[in-house]
Amino acid sequence: MKIINHRLCKDDGTPYPFVESPNQGSKLTAEFLVMHYTALDSAQEAIALLAKAEHQASAHLVIGRDGSITQLVPFDTVAWHAGKSFWDGRTGLNNSSIGIELDNVGWLKKQGTKWVSWFGKQIPEDEVLEATHKNDDKPMGWHTYPEAQLKAAMEVGALLVRTYKLKDVVGHDDIAPGRKLDPGPAFPMMNFRGRLMGRAEEQPVVHEVTATLNVRSGPGTSNPTVPGSPLPLGTKVEILAKQAEWRRVDVLQPVNGQMDIQGWVHQRYLKRLG
Repeated sequence: MKIINHRLCKDDGTPYPFVESPNQGSKLTAEFLVMHYTALDSAQEAIALLAKAEHQASAHLVIGRDGSITQLVPFDTVAWHAGKSFWDGRTGLNNSSIGIELDNVGWLKKQGTKWVSWFGKQIPEDEVLEATHKNDDKPMGWHTYPEAQLKAAMEVGALLVRTYKLKDVVGHDDIAPGRKLDPGPAFPMMNFRGRLMGRAEEQPVVHEVTATLNVRSGPGTSNPTVPGSPLPLGTKVEILAKQAEWRRVDVLQPVNGQMDIQGWVHQRYLKRLG
């Protein structure tokens, strides 16, 4: 992908879908990239809402769970995504940041044996991470981000950092702590920020597996294995998320003919390297 006249385009120059939001300001000189979740039922719902003048909010991009990307505001124009915020000596980060919304329902509550969003949508167990937000002290359920969505966010995020020479990548919960929770603990922010900014100190620690090890679609042996399982002894992985004694990992090499394997393994079979 590439950027032409502050619009996101495919390699052949074809623009990605563009649904212009009226909720935009003056010229933007971006310094930061801010990641959000939509807290809505679908990417289409988020796009429609952010394109309504009466909603008085917008973002530069919305990325669907399938990796689809829609642009709403050019990258050289202020979008209304940050609200009351502060970071690195700046306040009101609408005026200094590009905002990406990820299709994700956000925090979840337990109703009996089911996980339910704030608007009543039931989320499958294998799409839920139970974790404590860094700005909170009690565990909650969080809607996880699928691989296709994270890949798209990583690719476009790296392009934005390079093109606009951005200084940092942050979450809405970083710039508005106590007011906002997105993108939440299910989003691998340390990994994401480290890769985009090239900061070695923020790169996840590499581990290797100490046994032939199944990778599962969720945290627990009741979840099915993912394609590519089992991992051979010594396979290198990075940890993306934690839930109790289980770790969501990114496999750093092709295994059994499969590329880009992600899933859950038990921590007892991981050995830290370095």
